Amino acid sequence: MKHFLAAFLLLLSISAARAQDYYNVLKYGARNDSTKLATAAIAKAIDAASKAGGGTVYFPAGRYRTGPIHLKSNITIEIGAGAILYFSDNFDDYLPMVPSRYEGIDVTSFSPLFYAYKAQNITIRGRGIIDGQGKKWWDYAEGQSRKSQDSKWQQEFKRLNANILRPDEAGGVIDRAFLRPPFIQPMFCQNVLIEGITIRNSPFWTVNPEFCENVTVTGVTITNPKSPNTDGINPESCRYVHISNCHISVGDDCITIKSGKDAAGRKMNVPAENYTITNCTMLSGHGGVVIGSEMSGGVKKIVISNCVFDGTDRGIRIKTARGRGGVVEDIRVDNIVMKNIREQMIVLDMQYAKTTPEPVSERTPRFRNIHFSNITAEGNQAGLLNGLSEMPIENVSFSNLNLDAKQGFTIREARNIAFHNVQVNTTLGPAVRAESVQLLRLDGVGSATPLAGTPQVELNNVQDAFIYNSFPALGTETYLKLKGAKTRSIVLQNNNFKYVKAPVSQDEAVTERVVGP
Repeated sequence: MKHFLAAFLLLLSISAARAQDYYNVLKYGARNDSTKLATAAIAKAIDAASKAGGGTVYFPAGRYRTGPIHLKSNITIEIGAGAILYFSDNFDDYLPMVPSRYEGIDVTSFSPLFYAYKAQNITIRGRGIIDGQGKKWWDYAEGQSRKSQDSKWQQEFKRLNANILRPDEAGGVIDRAFLRPPFIQPMFCQNVLIEGITIRNSPFWTVNPEFCENVTVTGVTITNPKSPNTDGINPESCRYVHISNCHISVGDDCITIKSGKDAAGRKMNVPAENYTITNCTMLSGHGGVVIGSEMSGGVKKIVISNCVFDGTDRGIRIKTARGRGGVVEDIRVDNIVMKNIREQMIVLDMQYAKTTPEPVSERTPRFRNIHFSNITAEGNQAGLLNGLSEMPIENVSFSNLNLDAKQGFTIREARNIAFHNVQVNTTLGPAVRAESVQLLRLDGVGSATPLAGTPQVELNNVQDAFIYNSFPALGTETYLKLKGAKTRSIVLQNNNFKYVKAPVSQDEAVTERVVGP
């Protein structure tokens, strides 16, 4: 009997301790019928938990209306099933302005809806919904802020940001001085977990960790309608990021990896590194997974795998421009299915903005060591690789790709590019078109749907190409077409051209003889 009583008392004490760890916002004055702004009540619950060393601030089922929520160390926000948090669309509720980052520029601006600064062990989780009520923000940013810079919010922004490092281009959102807040933005935090919740109607970027270490986003659903810059998950200048099992349909890019813009990004010099992205589905969005264009601090050691993109404008997109600087390197993309892609399935574009060539300097970006494998895709164009004349894209490979596209791959200003077992079934143009490329390997490359009067591979001013293991389909008129006075050192070996009328054709500018049958 004594042992039973002792065990019972121990169980009661454990239960009491666990109950004490939970801080129900209703007990601190919040209303779950949305009749009262709950900002102050939520802050009281967070303060109480923080004073106790940490705990869970809990939202039971109901409808809440709130301003920004500022997390502290060792705080978990738990949004129960049936709970909906509607964030205020009164801009004044997001004052005073706080240290933030906006499109790669370090600023002081409106408070993010969920915000933490130099905190650790913070969590936002649950089966509930958080709604940013972004429409008013979108309308003002796209309308009134373009017409005038005289609002009290813009004047306050200018006062606080007189000496910031601005991006190279003038006339952008920084100059308009009305910067919508991100939905979730922890700054300089460690051990961040966002799990299970549904997020909708973000004013700006949705999940946007900045300068954080050990970030996990898992099982999250993000739905934003067609709206300006409402990206899904944008971890910027972070280390050790894990994104998994998410479902995203948004007004801009679904997942984007960034590290600062132009001089501001180079000054901070904090790369995005050691990211894994897996088991996610992406629907509406400008891109499925995108790197850049704000990548001035560098992006490296990224793995993207086991994802489905259905209906995005582009699939995998890596973009930059002269003036950014920074290096994108050591990227692996594997086991991806893409359908209904409106533009390119794969993009590596170093001329995202129109610029003129300049000497290589800290302003010059680099793309290198990027590898794609095991991809099935359908859409408008298979791929675009567009480097700089002063800094070609370097060391990129494609292995085991099966693509159905109107147009194939276009490659310009690149070096050491390899295709292994790549089938591109086009309805317009070659499977691969390369221009101003050095060191090109085509291993088992072709199309199952040859086009009359169209070569399967076209090389223009290409040097040192090795083409092997090709077996063009019945009906192929020409497999390889050579163009340009700089085309040289083209070697063909171990190909089966039994169904090809003319394996190789070349224009008059090509003076060097092709080696091999």
